Amino acid sequence: MTLSDAVYLALGVGALGAAVVPRLVFRRPLSMPMVFVAAGALAALLPWGIPVVDPVDDRLWVEHATEVCVIVSLMGAGLALNRPVGLRRWRGPWRLLGIGLPLTIAFAAATAAPLLAWPLAPALLLAAVLSPTDPVLAAEVRVGEPTDEKDDEDEVRFTLTAEAGLNDGLAFPFVLGAVALAAAAAQDGGSWGWLGRWFLVDVLVRIGVGVALGILVGRLLGLMFFRAPQRWLRLSEHMEGFVALGATFFTYGVTELAGGYGFLAVFVTACTVRAAEHSHGYHRVLHEFTEQVERLITVFLLFLLGGYLVSEGLAELSWQGAVVAVLLVVVLRPLAGWLCQLGMPVARRERLVTALFGIRGIGSIFYLAYALGHTDAFAPYARELWAVVGFTVLLSVLLHGAAATPVIRRLDRLRDAGRQ
Repeated sequence: MTLSDAVYLALGVGALGAAVVPRLVFRRPLSMPMVFVAAGALAALLPWGIPVVDPVDDRLWVEHATEVCVIVSLMGAGLALNRPVGLRRWRGPWRLLGIGLPLTIAFAAATAAPLLAWPLAPALLLAAVLSPTDPVLAAEVRVGEPTDEKDDEDEVRFTLTAEAGLNDGLAFPFVLGAVALAAAAAQDGGSWGWLGRWFLVDVLVRIGVGVALGILVGRLLGLMFFRAPQRWLRLSEHMEGFVALGATFFTYGVTELAGGYGFLAVFVTACTVRAAEHSHGYHRVLHEFTEQVERLITVFLLFLLGGYLVSEGLAELSWQGAVVAVLLVVVLRPLAGWLCQLGMPVARRERLVTALFGIRGIGSIFYLAYALGHTDAFAPYARELWAVVGFTVLLSVLLHGAAATPVIRRLDRLRDAGRQ
């Protein structure tokens, strides 16, 4: 059996399963990611000779497949948010992004460097790629489809969705910082001369370009969708969902060509389009289409991830790497998430759930593939990096997948009881 045969098999299983599994696990302590990781692991263990994707040898393929999955998910997440952007309305996501994300990176790098006996650059890279929460695997704790109400989202779902939408772009500067640090260490023994350019270009300029183009493209698309003078150009009247893919890829491509962060721009564009005509039913059509495409790509990637983990990934994982992953999921992210929410007028139980559900997933896989393709400095650590990241995603899928449904249902019951 060739790799292409395995790909077709995974696509077929994924497409059929993506339609069945969500209904099968509904209201159970299971999740669709759990099922498909297990299916991929089982398929790799069976004596069928199914080729397994090696993220080191197949790095470019892994990078672009995960890239598409993340940007489609970001468009769907932005379209689903009903709450208008604002300093007070979005204070939960702002805190998680401005305080929680850097704290998570600092905690994780400080933990990984001594445990793994790595230099600062690979430890920082590991921390950076594992810092963003994931909009792809968080279906159980994300907001639902778009509605007409502007403030009908509970704080936990809204905060986790908005955080996942934005931090997939805001983690990029830290990944690039790790790449720059590794290059500097290889060339001149670790000079910090790169730091100024990194802050100016990779932080300020590229974030600014991403936000600006996201707003600009979003406003142009909003005008075209809802207010174009020609009916043939007013796409909202045709109610075609695939337009969401056009908007996603156009925004991402333009922003990347301009030197900005495409992930950030896609999410900002989605939020801007959503605000252009908040109550229009076309948002639901676009969101449903992106959700279906996202689900298809996700189950395919998770199927392959399960196969990689049982065939190679777990065998290459050291106990130190496993400890780093466990600490990140159950201690470091929850600690950073709790600290950054101190002083917020939110119930303690909601603050705790927001801190605990820092789901790691497809975005981390993309960032690692991207970084390893932009420098050879991490080559000696590549396989263990993949093992730690893969195990962290597996751990997050299992723990968060099992806990999400009962925890969120419990929160909903307490919230409803408090309103009576």
